[in-house]
Order: sequence, then structure tokens, then C-alpha cells
Amino acid sequence: MEIFELSKNFPKDEKYALTDQIRRSSRSVCSNLAEAWRKRRYEAAFIAKLSDSEGEAAETQVWLQFAVECQHLNRDLAAKLYKTYDEIIATLVGMINHPETWIITKR
Repeated sequence: MEIFELSKNFPKDEKYALTDQIRRSSRSVCSNLAEAWRKRRYEAAFIAKLSDSEGEAAETQVWLQFAVECQHLNRDLAAKLYKTYDEIIATLVGMINHPETWIITKR
């Protein structure tokens, strides 16, 4: 939500480029994680959706870098958000590497 709010201040000519892309990728992290959670009965599907979420988080980091380079976002604030996404990615990688902790097994 912080990225959404910050992106409201991006220039209008970025509406269909940077603004749209960073909003989509940041939202997709959450939606893919939610989908992974509902698919945790099936290890391969669970891992695939977590992997999608990881990719979207990395994409969001790229858009944050573009926002700074285009001078639409303060470097310090972007660095804070980038670090948050590093932490999200680390958590997702941990889940991907140890799905047995999360998946539902038949008893």
C-alpha cells in the first residue's frame, strides 16, 4: 500500500508505464502468496506460486530503482522499500527451500 500511495505522486506521463508496472508487481507479490497458501496441499503448485511471488518482488525492486533514477522517488525511501523486499524475498526463498514446513500432508 505504501508503494501505491507513493506512486500517486509519479508524473502523469508515467501512468501507463512506471506507475502501472510498480503497482501491478507489488500487488502481485501478495496475491501470488495468497494463491500459494491455498495450494499448499500440492507441493509443486505451492512452490510454483511462491516462485511467482519471488519474481514479482524482484520486479518491484527493479521498478523502485527506475523510480529513483527518474527522480520520481526519494533515494532513501526507495532504499528502505528495497530492503523490505529483500526481506520478503528471503522469506519466500526459505519457504521454497523448505516446503515441508508449510504444506498440508495427508494423515
